[in-house]
Amino acid sequence: MIEFSTWDILRNLLLATRWTILLSLVSFVGGGAVGLLLLFLRISKRKAARAFATYYIELFQGTPLLMQLFIAFFGLGLFGVDVPAWLAAGLALILWSASFLAEIWRGCVESIAKGQWEASASLGMGRLQQMRYVVFPQALKIAVPPTVGFSVQVVKGTALTSIIGFVELSKAGTVVTNATFQPFTVYGLVALIYFALCWPLSRSSQILERKLNVAHRNH
Repeated sequence: MIEFSTWDILRNLLLATRWTILLSLVSFVGGGAVGLLLLFLRISKRKAARAFATYYIELFQGTPLLMQLFIAFFGLGLFGVDVPAWLAAGLALILWSASFLAEIWRGCVESIAKGQWEASASLGMGRLQQMRYVVFPQALKIAVPPTVGFSVQVVKGTALTSIIGFVELSKAGTVVTNATFQPFTVYGLVALIYFALCWPLSRSSQILERKLNVAHRNH
């Protein structure tokens, strides 16, 4: 029987961690782009646009990410569409992330005092100019802490992609456990790696939130 040292196990897990990081980045950036579009639709003056964004957000927030991954990978296969696991994982996580980021940002935009909108409108600014020069700069300061905080959920959400065969950190943990028969060592290291990825993001969110509260009190 081949003996595996702790370093051998860790090295294999770190190789898979690269895919966890890459998938997290793709999901967060892609979700941010789609989420920004949803934000504009959500606060649009057009009823149809608001309705579409609302239903989209309720659908993806109201259903399990696990189910969305399953449909993205296996569901499309029923129609003869062969989707690689990495593509299905990225697509599902982007659409899922977008629904939450859109709502986070909508709350930040709507927290801006109504007087700010009225004052900018009195200066002859159009809707887009109001958003660009008045609302977004203020909303951005409020949005940063919860947005950074949500990135932690994205990192942990990548663990669910193992159900469709994508080999990220948690899937690698299962594979390495089957090869080494050292579940406590393997999953202990998996937990430590996830903590190393998520803790800095969580701390950054808390620090940014504190700074925001201090700045708000000073004003």
